[in-house]
Amino acid sequence: MRHAPPSGRPVKHSLTLRGHRTSVSLEQAFWQEFRSLAARQGQSLNDLAAQIDAARGDIGLASAIRVYVLTSLQTRLGDRAITPMPDG
Repeated sequence: MRHAPPSGRPVKHSLTLRGHRTSVSLEQAFWQEFRSLAARQGQSLNDLAAQIDAARGDIGLASAIRVYVLTSLQTRLGDRAITPMPDG
């Protein structure tokens, strides 16, 4: 049986960061990998989100999570699965 590809539409989930509820919209593929990363690191999703939030600077939380997920995948895969797009 074939599975449908994940939707590219963002899905909103609530997180608790330092005692405050917030919602974050990410595409399903990012949520899945974000959950996997938290589990592999022995952290709750809220704890990992709080760690990313504390280090994100002036970018939005959803963007910071996407970059964290991508960077983690690149590190884990040794950059072999991600080819940069040419400039221009």
